[in-house]
Amino acid sequence: MSDFQTQARAAEQAMRDVFPTTPLQRNALLSDRFGAEIYLKREDLSPVRSYKIRGAFNAMRKQPDQDLFVCASAGNHAQGMAYMCRELGKRGVIFMPVTTPQQKIQKTRMFGGDSVEIHLVGDYFDDTLAAAQQWCAEEGGHFLSPFDDADVIEGQSSIAVEIEAQLGHAPDHVILPVGGGGMSSGVKRWFGDRVHCLFAEPSGGACLRAALASGAPVALDHVDTFVDGAAVGRIGAQPFEILKDVPLPDVLSIDEDRICTTMLEMLNVEGVVLEPAGALAIEALKDVRSWIRGKTVVCLTSGGNFDFERLPEVKERAQRYMGLKKYFLLRLPQRPGALKEFLGILGPDDDIARFEYMKKSARNFGSVLIGIETKQPENFADLYARLDAAGFAYTDITKDETLAQFVI
Repeated sequence: MSDFQTQARAAEQAMRDVFPTTPLQRNALLSDRFGAEIYLKREDLSPVRSYKIRGAFNAMRKQPDQDLFVCASAGNHAQGMAYMCRELGKRGVIFMPVTTPQQKIQKTRMFGGDSVEIHLVGDYFDDTLAAAQQWCAEEGGHFLSPFDDADVIEGQSSIAVEIEAQLGHAPDHVILPVGGGGMSSGVKRWFGDRVHCLFAEPSGGACLRAALASGAPVALDHVDTFVDGAAVGRIGAQPFEILKDVPLPDVLSIDEDRICTTMLEMLNVEGVVLEPAGALAIEALKDVRSWIRGKTVVCLTSGGNFDFERLPEVKERAQRYMGLKKYFLLRLPQRPGALKEFLGILGPDDDIARFEYMKKSARNFGSVLIGIETKQPENFADLYARLDAAGFAYTDITKDETLAQFVI
C-alpha cells in the first residue's frame, strides 16, 4: 500500500468520529437498463448533502493549531467548511458572491452557527475569490481551497476507500463528476490502474478536457454555470498532476439539458433529489453503454443541494432536449379568424404553454411568440407540415441561445 493510500485510509477512519459512511446502493432501474451492475455512491446523503465535507475535514484536521479558516464558495464547499468549523470548534470566514441564492447562504449559516461569518462580495466568483484571498493575506488564517490542495484531495479520496470496502472488491468502472478535480483525482489516485475511471464534465465547463488537450490547466473563455457544482473555469494544478495522463476518450462532456432529464427521472421514479452535478455521472452511462455491459459500475452522486425553485427550469430544459417542447415565432395575419385558423392546425397532443401577441397598427401581419408542448417528438414534424400547407410563416427559436436568454 502506497503512502497516499495509507493516509487516505487514515482519513476515512478519522471521519467516522464525525459522520457515518455514505451508502453504496445497487440501482435496479439502471442495472436493468444498461445490462450491468450499477451502484450509486450516495454522497448526496452526507451531513451537508455533498462530498465536500470530506476534504474540509481532512484539511482542517491536518492543521490542529490553526484556529481560523477562510474560503470562497457559492455552495457545497462553504457548507462543508462551515459544518467542520462548528464540529471542530474552529472559526471560519466564508466569502460568497452577492448573487448566491438565499437558500445556500442560509444553509451555510445553519451548518456553521456562531462559528462562521459570511461575507457577500462580488457579482462573480473570481471577484469573490480575490476578496477572500486578500482578506486572508491581511488578517491571517489558513485559506482552504475547494480542490487545489493536497489534504483536500486526500480527504476526498476516502470515497474510494469506502467504495472498495462496501463492495468487497474494486469495481470495473467508476464514473466521476469533474469540477476543479479534487475528488476525481483523489479517487483516481486511490484506485490507480485497478479500476477504469471515467470523468464526466458539463459541456459548458469542460476544464479537464481543455487541460488535457493543452497539456496544462487553461482558463475557459466562458463557463455555463447551470451545473454549479461542477462549473469550474480552470482545473486545479494539483489535481491535474494526477489526471494529466487520462486518455481523452475517458473524459465525457455532457450537455446541460441532458443532465436535466436524469434529474427528473431520479426524482420522479427513484425519489432521489440530485443537484445538476450530482446527476452527471448517471447521465454519462448512456455514453459508455458498450463499455459497461456485464461489468460492475459505480456512479458517484456528488451532491443533492437542489433548490426546488429551479425545478421549472430543469423541467423546461429537459423537455426541450427530448424534443417535447419547442418555441417559435409565428407570423400571423392581422385579420379576423386568423388565430382560430391557427388553433385548428394544432394536433390532439399539442398544448400551448406560452402565447404572446400584440397587434401592430398599420401592419398586415403581427408576430407571435408561442411555446408548444407535446407527448411525442415526431408530433412537431406533423405540426410544421400542417403550418406549411396552410401558408403560415414561422421560425423555430428553441435552440437559439441568444433569443432564449430574452424570451424563454
